[in-house]
Order: sequence, then structure tokens, then C-alpha cells
Amino acid sequence: MNPFDDALFHTVNHFAGNLGAVDLVMIVLAQYSLEMYALIFFVGWFTPPWSDEDRRHGLVVAFLGGLVAIAINSVIGAVWFRPRPFAALAAGQFHQLIPHIADASFPSDHVAVGFGFAAGSWRRSRGWVTCSFGAITLLVMIARVYVGVHWPTDVLGGAAVGILSGRVVQFAAPHVRFLTRMVMRLFRMKPDGGNDSSKAARS
Repeated sequence: MNPFDDALFHTVNHFAGNLGAVDLVMIVLAQYSLEMYALIFFVGWFTPPWSDEDRRHGLVVAFLGGLVAIAINSVIGAVWFRPRPFAALAAGQFHQLIPHIADASFPSDHVAVGFGFAAGSWRRSRGWVTCSFGAITLLVMIARVYVGVHWPTDVLGGAAVGILSGRVVQFAAPHVRFLTRMVMRLFRMKPDGGNDSSKAARS
């Protein structure tokens, strides 16, 4: 293990199991971030005016950013398997607060997805949407190391993959607007014929 990961992992993880309230918060963040992301999508989808296509399109682009991030992570994990801390360290050298299978540790899926959502929604959704995705994911980066299931570079790698994925999907946004219109029609929303040109110019 490289010195950076070893030192920073133990600096963060050694608090685990000793701070009751902090432990609980970190466990919730580490285990339920996907549900938190889903709640942001739900509120973001149903709170704009019923015909607001542009803001809902931003959520679709964000979702695709997360999907691309997961796809990239899967390829990286298949090509290079890195064991998780609880699989690589000897008993007594770590504190694990949540159960987890011993699959590939690098990059972090939770972090990659969160930043894929944040980068994909950037300047396409309302500010609170992007900020919520970003703030939760920053906390998740700490939490996944704190509870003992990731190395620090796992979450940093996940952040890089997520941001890259979200930005790449932004370029494809005009070509996937039909997906937004399809989903809106499923909810019996009448799209207002939004346009990507102004947002593309700002991205």
C-alpha cells in the first residue's frame, strides 16, 4: 500500500467506533447515499412547472452522467483489482462499521455516481440540485473511508471518473433530449419544447 493511502486511511478510520453520533452519520452517508441521490431526482423532477422541459432535461443528463461513471468504474475494476482495506489489512489495523463484499475497491462507485450526477446537472438544473449532489458526495467521500470500505485514492479516483463522465455527457445533451420528452410524456407532462443552445453556450 502506498504511504499516502496508508497514512490518510488510518488518520480518518481510527476514529471509527469511538464517536457514537459521528459513527451514525457516517454509516448513514456510506450506506444510503444512493437513496439520497434518488430523493434529489424525485424532488427536482416534480417541483418545476409541469411543462418545464429544460430543467428536467438537466436531470436526465445528470442521470446519464452517473450511468457513464458506473460503466467506466466497471471497466477499471475488471482490468485492475484492488482489494478493499478490510481485505488488505490485518485484523486490528482497521475499523469496519458496515458490511461489504470484498469486490474491487478502486474507484468508488458511490462517489463516481454522485459526482457524475453533479457534473451532469451543472448549469442545466437549478442550483440547489447540483449543490445537493456535490455536497452529499463530498461527505460520502469521507464516510466511505471512515467506515473502512475504501482507501482515500479510491474516493479521489471516483471523483475524477464522475466529474469526467458528467462533463462528457454534457456534450451529448442535445442528442438525448428525446429521452427527456419520452419520460415527461410517461408522467403526462407536456414538454414545452426547450432548447439546449443557450445552455450549451454557457457550458
